[in-house]
Formats: sequence, C-alpha cells, structure tokens
Amino acid sequence: MTLALKLEKKVQGFSLVAAPLLLFASSFFWNNGEYSVSSATLLILSTFFWIPAFTGLFQLLKNKAPYYSVFGLWIAVFGCISGVCFGFLGYLVSIFNIPHQTYLQTLSHYPFTSQLLLFASGPLFPLSVFVLGIIFSVKKIIPVWQALLFSLAGIAFPLSRIPRIVWVAHIADILFLIPCFFIAIRFFKKTL
Repeated sequence: MTLALKLEKKVQGFSLVAAPLLLFASSFFWNNGEYSVSSATLLILSTFFWIPAFTGLFQLLKNKAPYYSVFGLWIAVFGCISGVCFGFLGYLVSIFNIPHQTYLQTLSHYPFTSQLLLFASGPLFPLSVFVLGIIFSVKKIIPVWQALLFSLAGIAFPLSRIPRIVWVAHIADILFLIPCFFIAIRFFKKTL
C-alpha cells in the first residue's frame, strides 16, 4: 500500500467517525425544531466529513458492485451538497431570525432551485445510506448487523429531520455512528 493510499484510508477512517459524531452533536443544539447557529455549523461540518467517509464506503464496493460504487457515490455526494444547503439555510434563518413559515413561503417563489438544492435532493443522503446498507448486506462486504444499522439509519434520518423530533434524531445518529466506527477501525488497521 502506497503512502498516499494509507493517508487516504486514514482520512476516510477519521471522517467515518467525525461525520456521524458531528451530526449527532448538531441535533443537541436545535432550537424549537429549528437549526441554531451551532447546530447548523455542526451539520455543515458533518456533511463536509461525510464526503470522504462516503468515498471510503463506496470504495468497499468497487470489486463487487463496480457501477454502483461509482454512480452511488456521485448521488451520495449530491445528497451531501444538499445537506450543506440545509445547514446554510438553517444558519441564515437563525442569524436573521426568520420565522419558519416566512422562509418556506419565500422559498416557494423559487420552486425549481429550492427543489434542486433542498427538497428534492435532500432525500439523496438518507436514500444513499439505506441502499448502501442493503448492498453491503447482499454482497457481504461488512457484517450483516452493521449493514442493517446503515439501512435503519437511512430510514430514521428523514423521520427525525423532517418533523425535527430530537429523540428520533439521536437514535438515527447513533445508528450511523456504530457501523461507521467499526468500518473506521477496519480502515485504520489496513494502514498499519
């Protein structure tokens, strides 16, 4: 293994822990079901780390599901970009103290771009995680219990974020964190 590949695996392993930890921390700072400055910032940072985390996860599929490893990553990254957009929206809504209904009404004046950047693309992140769990299980890439947790996280994520139910968000985030932690260990062992 080359030095560059070892470094890449270490960054991916670190990101596999940082991304779900930051996501988990972000929901503790919600303010009456809305993102606060702190939660929005943590969400944006989490999404930044999800990109190398997803890169590592999809690389695990390159031999057994080569087409999905390429195109699935592409879709997952776009879901991450949507997550950043939601984070910035929450950040700006919080600092400018814009009521929920007001910003939704304003976004309705821009239906195409609002759908492209937020509402239609937002589900790509949890959908990617859900499908990734299924493929991990079917192709026997990771233990079935870890793959199942990925798929459950993909289901629980929108169930917590759309209605902004804090305790469901905590469960969803833990469902992300557990398998990511074990895969991160696997990545770090490869670099030793």
